[in-house]
Amino acid sequence: MRVLVTGHQGYLGTVMCQLLAAAGHDVAGLDTGWFAPCLLGPSAAEPPLLGRDIREVRPADLAGFDAVVHLAALSNDALGAMAPELTWDINHRAAVALARAARSAGVVRFLYSSTCSVYGASDTGQLVAEDAPLVPVSAYAMAKVQVERDLHTLADERFIPVYLRNATAFGHSPRLRTDIVLNDLVASAVLTGVVRVTSDGTPWRPLVHLRDIAQAFLAALTAPAEAVRDQPINVGNESLNLRVAEIAELVGRSTGAAVQITGENGADPRSYRVDFRRIRELLPSFRTQWDLERGVAELVHAYRQHGLTPADRQHRFMRLPWLRSLISAGRLDDALRWRAEPSQPKSQVRQ
Repeated sequence: MRVLVTGHQGYLGTVMCQLLAAAGHDVAGLDTGWFAPCLLGPSAAEPPLLGRDIREVRPADLAGFDAVVHLAALSNDALGAMAPELTWDINHRAAVALARAARSAGVVRFLYSSTCSVYGASDTGQLVAEDAPLVPVSAYAMAKVQVERDLHTLADERFIPVYLRNATAFGHSPRLRTDIVLNDLVASAVLTGVVRVTSDGTPWRPLVHLRDIAQAFLAALTAPAEAVRDQPINVGNESLNLRVAEIAELVGRSTGAAVQITGENGADPRSYRVDFRRIRELLPSFRTQWDLERGVAELVHAYRQHGLTPADRQHRFMRLPWLRSLISAGRLDDALRWRAEPSQPKSQVRQ
Protein backbone atom coordinates (compact mmCIF):
# COMPACT_ATOMS: atom_id res chain seq x y z
CA MET A 1 0.00 0.00 0.00
CA ARG A 2 1.29 3.49 -0.83
CA VAL A 3 0.91 5.60 2.32
CA LEU A 4 1.46 9.30 2.99
CA VAL A 5 2.24 10.23 6.61
CA THR A 6 1.69 13.89 7.49
CA GLY A 7 3.82 15.24 10.31
CA HIS A 8 6.37 12.53 9.62
CA GLN A 9 9.17 14.62 11.15
CA GLY A 10 7.40 14.79 14.48
CA TYR A 11 7.60 12.74 17.67
CA LEU A 12 5.16 10.03 16.56
CA GLY A 13 5.65 10.39 12.80
CA THR A 14 9.37 9.60 12.93
CA VAL A 15 8.61 6.22 14.52
CA MET A 16 5.41 5.63 12.52
CA CYS A 17 7.22 5.81 9.18
CA GLN A 18 9.84 3.30 10.29
CA LEU A 19 7.19 0.81 11.40
CA LEU A 20 5.03 1.16 8.29
CA ALA A 21 8.05 0.75 6.01
CA ALA A 22 9.22 -2.30 7.96
CA ALA A 23 5.76 -3.82 7.40
CA GLY A 24 6.26 -3.51 3.63
CA HIS A 25 4.32 -0.34 2.84
CA ASP A 26 5.59 2.26 0.36
CA VAL A 27 5.81 5.30 2.66
CA ALA A 28 6.23 8.99 1.91
CA GLY A 29 6.13 11.91 4.31
CA LEU A 30 4.63 15.37 4.29
CA ASP A 31 5.99 17.93 6.71
CA THR A 32 6.72 21.63 6.93
CA GLY A 33 9.92 20.93 8.86
CA TRP A 34 9.34 22.84 12.10
CA PHE A 35 10.82 20.05 14.21
CA ALA A 36 13.15 18.38 11.71
CA PRO A 37 16.34 19.35 13.64
CA CYS A 38 14.94 18.44 17.08
CA LEU A 39 16.80 15.15 17.40
CA LEU A 40 18.05 13.21 20.41
CA GLY A 41 20.05 10.34 18.99
CA PRO A 42 20.26 9.03 15.44
CA SER A 43 17.19 8.57 13.26
CA ALA A 44 16.72 5.93 10.58
CA ALA A 45 16.70 6.99 6.94
CA GLU A 46 13.59 9.06 6.29
CA PRO A 47 11.03 8.41 3.56
CA PRO A 48 10.70 10.61 0.46
CA LEU A 49 9.56 14.07 1.49
CA LEU A 50 6.79 16.32 0.31
CA GLY A 51 7.83 19.60 1.93
CA ARG A 52 4.48 21.31 2.49
CA ASP A 53 2.61 23.28 5.07
CA ILE A 54 -0.50 21.21 5.75
CA ARG A 55 -2.57 24.30 4.91
CA GLU A 56 -1.27 24.24 1.33
CA VAL A 57 -2.00 20.65 0.28
CA ARG A 58 -3.98 20.14 -2.92
CA PRO A 59 -5.53 16.99 -4.45
CA ALA A 60 -2.66 16.75 -6.98
CA ASP A 61 -0.21 16.32 -4.08
CA LEU A 62 -2.10 13.19 -2.99
CA ALA A 63 -2.50 11.49 -6.36
CA GLY A 64 -1.42 7.86 -6.32
CA PHE A 65 -1.66 7.29 -2.57
CA ASP A 66 -3.86 4.53 -1.19
CA ALA A 67 -3.95 5.91 2.34
CA VAL A 68 -3.16 9.02 4.36
CA VAL A 69 -2.05 8.84 8.00
CA HIS A 70 -2.76 12.33 9.32
CA LEU A 71 -0.59 13.19 12.33
CA ALA A 72 0.39 16.81 11.58
CA ALA A 73 -1.03 19.27 14.13
CA LEU A 74 -0.24 21.86 16.75
CA SER A 75 0.15 19.11 19.22
CA ASN A 76 -0.70 20.09 22.76
CA ASP A 77 -2.88 22.24 25.00
CA ALA A 78 -0.18 24.86 25.68
CA LEU A 79 0.10 25.62 21.98
CA GLY A 80 -3.67 25.80 21.73
CA ALA A 81 -3.81 28.27 24.60
CA MET A 82 -1.11 30.43 22.98
CA ALA A 83 -2.88 30.71 19.65
CA PRO A 84 -6.38 29.18 19.57
CA GLU A 85 -7.06 30.69 16.15
CA LEU A 86 -4.03 28.89 14.72
CA THR A 87 -5.11 25.66 16.39
CA TRP A 88 -8.46 25.92 14.60
CA ASP A 89 -6.77 26.85 11.32
CA ILE A 90 -4.23 24.02 11.35
CA ASN A 91 -5.84 21.32 13.47
CA HIS A 92 -9.40 21.72 12.20
CA ARG A 93 -9.74 23.54 8.89
CA ALA A 94 -6.54 22.20 7.35
CA ALA A 95 -7.29 18.65 8.52
CA VAL A 96 -10.74 18.66 6.95
CA ALA A 97 -9.39 20.27 3.76
CA LEU A 98 -6.74 17.54 3.62
CA ALA A 99 -9.40 14.85 3.92
CA ARG A 100 -11.46 16.46 1.16
CA ALA A 101 -8.36 16.64 -1.05
CA ALA A 102 -7.57 12.99 -0.31
CA ARG A 103 -11.11 11.96 -1.20
CA SER A 104 -10.93 13.93 -4.45
CA ALA A 105 -7.58 12.33 -5.30
CA GLY A 106 -8.98 8.82 -4.88
CA VAL A 107 -7.30 8.04 -1.55
CA VAL A 108 -9.35 5.27 0.05
CA ARG A 109 -8.31 5.19 3.71
CA PHE A 110 -7.77 8.23 5.94
CA LEU A 111 -6.42 7.49 9.42
CA TYR A 112 -6.91 10.50 11.66
CA SER A 113 -4.81 10.91 14.80
CA SER A 114 -7.34 12.01 17.40
CA THR A 115 -6.97 11.94 21.19
CA CYS A 116 -8.52 10.67 24.38
CA SER A 117 -8.45 14.33 25.49
CA VAL A 118 -11.84 14.60 23.79
CA TYR A 119 -13.28 13.08 26.99
CA GLY A 120 -11.95 16.07 28.96
CA ALA A 121 -13.46 16.40 32.40
CA SER A 122 -15.31 13.09 32.61
CA ASP A 123 -16.75 11.07 35.46
CA THR A 124 -13.71 9.13 36.65
CA GLY A 125 -15.92 6.70 38.53
CA GLN A 126 -16.34 4.76 35.32
CA LEU A 127 -14.37 4.04 32.17
CA VAL A 128 -15.32 6.15 29.16
CA ALA A 129 -15.84 4.30 25.88
CA GLU A 130 -16.11 5.73 22.39
CA ASP A 131 -19.84 6.46 22.76
CA ALA A 132 -19.36 8.55 25.93
CA PRO A 133 -20.17 12.27 25.88
CA LEU A 134 -17.30 14.37 24.55
CA VAL A 135 -16.45 17.21 26.93
CA PRO A 136 -13.14 18.69 25.71
CA VAL A 137 -11.67 21.48 27.83
CA SER A 138 -8.97 22.84 25.48
CA ALA A 139 -8.82 24.28 21.96
CA TYR A 140 -6.65 21.32 20.98
CA ALA A 141 -9.26 18.75 22.03
CA MET A 142 -12.20 20.82 20.73
CA ALA A 143 -10.61 20.92 17.28
CA LYS A 144 -10.16 17.14 17.35
CA VAL A 145 -13.85 16.66 18.15
CA GLN A 146 -14.89 18.91 15.28
CA VAL A 147 -12.61 17.16 12.78
CA GLU A 148 -14.15 13.79 13.69
CA ARG A 149 -17.63 15.24 13.14
CA ASP A 150 -16.69 16.76 9.80
CA LEU A 151 -14.95 13.62 8.54
CA HIS A 152 -18.10 11.66 9.37
CA THR A 153 -19.88 13.59 6.61
CA LEU A 154 -17.25 12.48 4.06
CA ALA A 155 -17.42 8.74 4.77
CA ASP A 156 -18.89 6.52 2.08
CA GLU A 157 -18.14 3.27 0.29
CA ARG A 158 -15.12 4.81 -1.45
CA PHE A 159 -13.65 6.81 1.43
CA ILE A 160 -12.86 5.26 4.81
CA PRO A 161 -11.98 7.71 7.60
CA VAL A 162 -10.95 6.17 10.94
CA TYR A 163 -10.51 8.20 14.14
CA LEU A 164 -7.81 6.80 16.41
CA ARG A 165 -8.17 8.42 19.82
CA ASN A 166 -4.71 7.99 21.28
CA ALA A 167 -4.06 7.92 24.99
CA THR A 168 -1.23 10.19 26.21
CA ALA A 169 1.91 9.02 24.47
CA PHE A 170 5.21 8.18 26.13
CA GLY A 171 8.51 6.65 25.08
CA HIS A 172 11.65 7.55 23.20
CA SER A 173 11.58 8.83 19.64
CA PRO A 174 14.59 10.29 17.84
CA ARG A 175 12.47 13.47 17.69
CA LEU A 176 11.79 13.58 21.39
CA ARG A 177 9.09 15.50 23.24
CA THR A 178 9.49 16.42 26.90
CA ASP A 179 6.17 18.28 27.13
CA ILE A 180 4.21 15.08 27.75
CA VAL A 181 3.79 13.73 31.21
CA LEU A 182 5.89 10.56 31.52
CA ASN A 183 8.73 11.79 29.29
CA ASP A 184 9.01 14.96 31.34
CA LEU A 185 8.86 13.23 34.73
CA VAL A 186 11.65 10.86 33.68
CA ALA A 187 13.69 13.82 32.40
CA SER A 188 13.18 15.52 35.76
CA ALA A 189 14.39 12.38 37.56
CA VAL A 190 17.47 11.96 35.37
CA LEU A 191 18.51 15.62 35.29
CA THR A 192 17.64 16.74 38.84
CA GLY A 193 17.22 13.61 40.96
CA VAL A 194 13.67 14.72 41.77
CA VAL A 195 10.38 13.77 40.09
CA ARG A 196 8.57 17.09 40.33
CA VAL A 197 4.80 17.37 39.75
CA THR A 198 3.36 20.89 39.73
CA SER A 199 -0.32 19.86 39.72
CA ASP A 200 -1.95 18.25 42.73
CA GLY A 201 -1.40 14.83 41.16
CA THR A 202 -5.03 13.74 41.33
CA PRO A 203 -6.09 13.75 37.63
CA TRP A 204 -6.37 10.45 35.79
CA ARG A 205 -4.47 9.90 32.56
CA PRO A 206 -4.48 6.96 30.16
CA LEU A 207 -0.99 6.33 28.79
CA VAL A 208 0.30 4.41 25.77
CA HIS A 209 3.74 3.92 24.25
CA LEU A 210 4.23 5.64 20.91
CA ARG A 211 5.23 2.33 19.29
CA ASP A 212 1.94 0.82 20.41
CA ILE A 213 0.17 3.78 18.81
CA ALA A 214 2.06 3.12 15.59
CA GLN A 215 1.05 -0.55 15.74
CA ALA A 216 -2.59 0.48 16.10
CA PHE A 217 -2.37 2.63 12.98
CA LEU A 218 -0.71 -0.24 11.12
CA ALA A 219 -3.58 -2.56 12.10
CA ALA A 220 -6.21 0.03 11.11
CA LEU A 221 -4.53 0.51 7.74
CA THR A 222 -5.37 -3.02 6.60
CA ALA A 223 -8.42 -3.88 8.72
CA PRO A 224 -11.63 -4.76 6.85
CA ALA A 225 -13.35 -1.60 5.68
CA GLU A 226 -16.66 -2.56 7.26
CA ALA A 227 -14.98 -2.92 10.66
CA VAL A 228 -13.34 0.51 10.82
CA ARG A 229 -15.14 2.87 8.43
CA ASP A 230 -16.20 6.05 10.29
CA GLN A 231 -15.26 4.52 13.65
CA PRO A 232 -13.70 6.26 16.65
CA ILE A 233 -11.27 3.86 18.34
CA ASN A 234 -9.54 4.45 21.67
CA VAL A 235 -5.87 3.44 21.52
CA GLY A 236 -4.33 2.13 24.73
CA ASN A 237 -4.89 -0.37 27.54
CA GLU A 238 -6.92 -0.12 30.74
CA SER A 239 -3.90 -1.13 32.83
CA LEU A 240 -2.30 2.24 32.02
CA ASN A 241 -5.16 4.38 33.37
CA LEU A 242 -3.25 6.04 36.22
CA ARG A 243 -3.35 9.15 38.37
CA VAL A 244 -0.52 11.60 37.73
CA ALA A 245 0.73 11.04 41.30
CA GLU A 246 0.87 7.27 40.64
CA ILE A 247 2.89 7.88 37.47
CA ALA A 248 5.31 10.04 39.45
CA GLU A 249 5.67 7.40 42.18
CA LEU A 250 6.43 4.74 39.59
CA VAL A 251 9.11 6.94 38.01
CA GLY A 252 10.57 7.55 41.46
CA ARG A 253 10.73 3.85 42.25
CA SER A 254 12.24 3.01 38.87
CA THR A 255 14.93 5.70 38.98
CA GLY A 256 15.62 6.13 42.68
CA ALA A 257 14.63 9.78 42.47
CA ALA A 258 12.66 11.60 45.16
CA VAL A 259 9.04 12.50 44.37
CA GLN A 260 7.79 16.02 44.98
CA ILE A 261 4.17 16.98 44.33
CA THR A 262 4.00 20.74 44.76
CA GLY A 263 0.40 21.41 43.75
CA GLU A 264 1.45 24.93 42.75
CA ASN A 265 -0.66 24.81 39.58
CA GLY A 266 -3.70 23.37 41.32
CA ALA A 267 -5.95 20.65 39.97
CA ASP A 268 -5.92 19.93 36.25
CA PRO A 269 -9.51 19.86 34.92
CA ARG A 270 -8.60 17.13 32.40
CA SER A 271 -9.24 13.84 34.13
CA TYR A 272 -10.59 10.68 32.51
CA ARG A 273 -10.27 6.89 32.63
CA VAL A 274 -10.69 5.16 29.29
CA ASP A 275 -12.20 1.89 28.07
CA PHE A 276 -10.17 0.17 25.31
CA ARG A 277 -12.38 -2.81 24.51
CA ARG A 278 -13.30 -1.60 21.04
CA ILE A 279 -9.75 -1.67 19.68
CA ARG A 280 -9.39 -5.29 20.78
CA GLU A 281 -12.66 -6.15 19.07
CA LEU A 282 -12.16 -4.26 15.78
CA LEU A 283 -8.39 -4.75 15.46
CA PRO A 284 -7.82 -8.24 16.89
CA SER A 285 -4.17 -8.25 15.80
CA PHE A 286 -3.45 -5.27 18.07
CA ARG A 287 -2.26 -5.63 21.64
CA THR A 288 -0.20 -3.14 23.61
CA GLN A 289 3.35 -4.34 24.24
CA TRP A 290 4.78 -1.64 26.50
CA ASP A 291 4.18 -1.09 30.21
CA LEU A 292 5.38 1.94 32.16
CA GLU A 293 8.37 0.25 33.78
CA ARG A 294 9.76 -0.73 30.38
CA GLY A 295 9.02 2.74 29.02
CA VAL A 296 10.81 4.44 31.93
CA ALA A 297 13.86 2.22 31.44
CA GLU A 298 13.91 3.05 27.72
CA LEU A 299 13.74 6.78 28.40
CA VAL A 300 16.42 6.72 31.11
CA HIS A 301 18.76 4.85 28.78
CA ALA A 302 18.11 7.23 25.86
CA TYR A 303 18.49 10.37 27.97
CA ARG A 304 21.81 9.20 29.37
CA GLN A 305 23.16 7.66 26.18
CA HIS A 306 22.42 10.70 24.03
CA GLY A 307 23.14 13.38 26.62
CA LEU A 308 19.85 15.10 27.30
CA THR A 309 20.54 18.52 28.87
CA PRO A 310 18.34 20.80 31.00
CA ALA A 311 18.32 23.33 28.15
CA ASP A 312 17.16 20.66 25.69
CA ARG A 313 14.40 19.59 28.05
CA GLN A 314 13.06 23.12 28.38
CA HIS A 315 13.52 24.27 24.79
CA ARG A 316 14.40 21.99 21.90
CA PHE A 317 12.06 19.18 22.93
CA MET A 318 9.13 21.34 24.06
CA ARG A 319 6.85 22.41 21.22
CA LEU A 320 5.86 25.87 22.43
CA PRO A 321 9.32 27.22 23.35
CA TRP A 322 10.81 25.81 20.14
CA LEU A 323 8.22 27.48 17.91
CA ARG A 324 8.57 30.74 19.82
CA SER A 325 12.32 30.64 19.18
CA LEU A 326 11.75 30.19 15.43
CA ILE A 327 9.40 33.21 15.48
CA SER A 328 11.87 35.29 17.52
CA ALA A 329 14.65 34.41 15.07
CA GLY A 330 12.50 35.64 12.20
CA ARG A 331 12.30 32.22 10.59
CA LEU A 332 8.55 31.79 11.15
CA ASP A 333 5.92 34.51 10.98
CA ASP A 334 3.10 34.83 13.52
CA ALA A 335 0.97 32.45 11.44
CA LEU A 336 3.73 29.83 11.70
CA ARG A 337 4.63 30.05 8.03
CA TRP A 338 8.28 30.05 7.00
CA ARG A 339 9.94 33.38 6.28
CA ALA A 340 13.28 31.66 5.69
CA GLU A 341 12.94 28.26 4.05
CA PRO A 342 13.85 25.21 6.17
CA SER A 343 17.08 23.53 5.17
CA GLN A 344 15.48 20.63 3.32
CA PRO A 345 14.39 20.07 -0.28
CA LYS A 346 10.85 21.17 -1.15
CA SER A 347 9.75 17.89 -2.68
CA GLN A 348 11.21 14.45 -3.24
CA VAL A 349 7.96 12.54 -3.67
CA ARG A 350 7.32 10.87 -6.99
CA GLN A 351 3.91 11.67 -8.41
